[in-house]
Amino acid sequence: MEQQTTESCRDRAAVRELFERLTDVYSCLQTESCSRQSAAEVATVISSGLCGGLPGEDRDYCHDNSVELTYISVTLVEKITSSLMSQSLPPAVASYCLDIHRVLFQDMDLMSQLVHQFRAEDQIISHLAAKTVSTCVFYHLHQSCSVSPVWEQKCVQVFHSSHPGPELDACLWSLTEVLKRLLKGAHQELLGKLLAAFDSSLSALCSRLLPEERTEAEQSLMDFSSSRHWGTTLCLLLDLLEALSASSLMCGSGVCLQSQRLIYIHSSSLLAAVSCSSQYFVKKRALLLLKRAVLQKAGEDWALGEELFAGIKYGHFSSDMSSLAHSVLTAVAANWLQSIQVDSASFFGGSRQIQGDGGQKADCVMLRAVSLLLLKSMELHIQTAAGSAGVGGATEVCGCLQSLWGFLKTYSIQLTGASHLCCWVSLLFGEQDDDMMEAAKALLSVFLHHRLRSGLDDSTVLEAACASGCNPHCHFLLLLQSVSFDHSILLDFLISTETCFLEYFVRYLKYLRADWQGFTAACGQIGVSDSHLSLQKSLAASLTCKGEPHRVEFQPTGDVSPVAAGLRLVEYDNSDESDPESMDAQDEAGTSRCENSRFSALDVKQDIREPPASVRQQQSEPCHSAGSLSQPDSTLERRAGGSSQTCPNMAPLSGQVTCETSARAAVCLSELREVVTRLHTKKLFPYNPSSLLKLLAQVQNCSQQSQLSHLNK
Repeated sequence: MEQQTTESCRDRAAVRELFERLTDVYSCLQTESCSRQSAAEVATVISSGLCGGLPGEDRDYCHDNSVELTYISVTLVEKITSSLMSQSLPPAVASYCLDIHRVLFQDMDLMSQLVHQFRAEDQIISHLAAKTVSTCVFYHLHQSCSVSPVWEQKCVQVFHSSHPGPELDACLWSLTEVLKRLLKGAHQELLGKLLAAFDSSLSALCSRLLPEERTEAEQSLMDFSSSRHWGTTLCLLLDLLEALSASSLMCGSGVCLQSQRLIYIHSSSLLAAVSCSSQYFVKKRALLLLKRAVLQKAGEDWALGEELFAGIKYGHFSSDMSSLAHSVLTAVAANWLQSIQVDSASFFGGSRQIQGDGGQKADCVMLRAVSLLLLKSMELHIQTAAGSAGVGGATEVCGCLQSLWGFLKTYSIQLTGASHLCCWVSLLFGEQDDDMMEAAKALLSVFLHHRLRSGLDDSTVLEAACASGCNPHCHFLLLLQSVSFDHSILLDFLISTETCFLEYFVRYLKYLRADWQGFTAACGQIGVSDSHLSLQKSLAASLTCKGEPHRVEFQPTGDVSPVAAGLRLVEYDNSDESDPESMDAQDEAGTSRCENSRFSALDVKQDIREPPASVRQQQSEPCHSAGSLSQPDSTLERRAGGSSQTCPNMAPLSGQVTCETSARAAVCLSELREVVTRLHTKKLFPYNPSSLLKLLAQVQNCSQQSQLSHLNK
């Protein structure tokens, strides 16, 4: 008994000594100084702590301390490796750390001990080991241009055979982290070596967890979902798939491995995960991954956009995108939308599933993701031969839009009460500028395809478009309305780098110059709908007209939250009469496009405070019309209880509202043209806007001709 007590005291003393020595080394690293212990001694202490080197039998005391020793040992290895990678240490300290690292990984084979911790029951140890291994692997890649053989062998073995659990999670996380670091640094050659090492094993893993056939995928999800680790494992796999997809954008026209195309190959399984997974966060993560894939924005949250998204697409890119679009549309045709669960918006108390009309706000992230996934899939579909099948293709497109509209009305009370279907884009995407522009661009493509293939006249096509919620004139007017017809916000859109507004704007202006009459009709629809809404809101506070019907002054609405600025610059070299080489941003002295945009944005604000005199004059006389809405005492028609009563001397509602809205839109575009011209003349605009200015001038000419025609009548 006395001997056991003595051994226990020795064990506790050994624990304290290990802690003190490890803490001393860590403190020295923090102060960028060398410990009094030699490199070999430090390596021995770390190895002993990592293995829980606590011989003896007082396990009740030693267990917790053994775990803590492992924590600090693994963390210390990661700290040493990160310090070496940073190359910021003094030469003596760097040499000291290099000696420790060499003893640990060459003499003691520490990598084997670290990957062994992947299977630890303690999730903190497993994660710390994965984090440390990823740092060490990245350092090894830089030093030797080769993948760590111990780590590679471990991951390949686990990918081929392991089921959801801590070990598979650690392997997935560590590989994803190494990929992200390589992508951020644009290390294309090292990235190729890493992907080649795991190509076949990753394909095998996805084939097992995400079978390509939809029925097999649904069964697989049901089988694996019983595991308590399944949700975590699948989300880690989705993170890895996003990193792999992002890496494909770096390979350009070079060889793209199968592992980099796994999102597209297993798109049906990912769609099944959205509808069949029992865990909401898994559904949401899978849906967001598909959305980023179809938008070609995989890795946008952490990758360097300038390096990642500017390259030439790999050989299979078009077929992969077409396959993804086909999978989405096939699933929608099989009632996939009806199987999607949408919870209420998250709040501090959590979230809950929407049931009936309980006044709960739906999870708009899910609604936007579903909408964009379907819209972009439709856009991709109609750009291929499969989507160009005349009237049949147009009917298919209308059917998809109706299915989407039905899905949105199921979950959004706000959309259900909308009187004009075209406003759904603004209502749903108003809080997310980049998504709204992508949706507007996709709907414009869908509309132009329908217009070309339907064989109907323009007025009928526009009526059908409004019935389906995809009239591009309405979408653009609602966008202008949401920013209070403020040209400076459109200017911010044009010079920023976060959305596709430039591409959308150019395509819409090309259509607008050819259909000003349809634009004028849309002005009437949007203005009348909006004026009736304003009337309903202001009846209680309205003034009376000679004691009879309420008399209300019309105020053009501008109370919708302004759309925040921010867009991604895009090429639009297919504009008419434009020089393809002149359409890109003209950066000088090696300045990047983003830097140029930021520079210009600062100077632009000083240059747009006052609109041009000619524009101010236009704005003061927006329309030639007797009794126009510019008069403060003009009145609107009021309908109540099914009867119609009108104030005396009231001008027709639709004509006045159409004129007012059309004039405000024309003035906004004219102001925008004036400001862009002035900035371009002063060389403050971040790219060559010549083609854009031509389009704006042509649209302004259409507006002036329309006003002359109105005057002649």
